[in-house]
Amino acid sequence: MFHGQVVAIYTAPEKGAPMEPRDEVQAVAGVGLDGDRYASGGGKFTRADDDGKRAVTLIEREAIVAAGREYEIELDEHETRRNVVTEGVPLNHLVGRTFRVGDVVLRGLRLAEPCAYLEGLTRSGVRGALVHRAGLRAEILKGGVIRVGDEVAAA
Repeated sequence: MFHGQVVAIYTAPEKGAPMEPRDEVQAVAGVGLDGDRYASGGGKFTRADDDGKRAVTLIEREAIVAAGREYEIELDEHETRRNVVTEGVPLNHLVGRTFRVGDVVLRGLRLAEPCAYLEGLTRSGVRGALVHRAGLRAEILKGGVIRVGDEVAAA
């Protein structure tokens, strides 16, 4: 098993808006993260039938560092447009699994592969650098507050 932690949290109030750092955020089951564009239905890829499936995105700090090193690009954590940055968590292995972030319970739905929109908001090369390591989309099963420093572990 693994025991990792939350090292950063970001939300954006609307599509295309800069990601804003947070020390903590309220996670609402079936809705998303309070103050984030997807919770309010204003994300770039929001669809009427999402049913909370874009509720929260996570990415490994280690993957961001490796992408920068291997592809020689500068990429700050907030530029990935993911909500929760982790350390010590094998996110790709959590597809279809339930896990905890502090007291919040999430279920991994699918990998959050990078898209042309992300590359357009950042720089050329980001999409290729993050293929298969751009994080995880998860739904919130049990809400609560997610804080920087929270443990991430199997449920």
